[in-house]
Amino acid sequence: QVQLVESGGGLVQPGGSLRLSCAASGSIFSINSMGWYRQAPGKQRELVANIYSGGSPNYADSVKGRFTLSKDNAKNTMYLQMNSLKPEDTAVYYCTAMIAPYSDYRAHDYWGQGTQVTVSS
Repeated sequence: QVQLVESGGGLVQPGGSLRLSCAASGSIFSINSMGWYRQAPGKQRELVANIYSGGSPNYADSVKGRFTLSKDNAKNTMYLQMNSLKPEDTAVYYCTAMIAPYSDYRAHDYWGQGTQVTVSS
């Protein structure tokens, strides 16, 4: 059983910073990609950033220069450093990953439970 567990959300003032973490656990053969999506109230879920195995991070235009995605492959953990936060960054942030478990060696799409980020004064 593969699980993604997010942490690090919370309330922050405009201009502040937060770091989200996403830890993948379970019987993992390989991780093909990982990424962050977010969904604000009344809006569609949107891609924030992602990274493919061996590649460089990709970012939505709205977060370029402010957010940084990084990975610790040894820990199967992904991070999203969010700086210069704006009220429009307020959303539930979801971790997602394409992971091949040992059970079938085929890549499946997994999602975390989401973590709330609120940017407000």
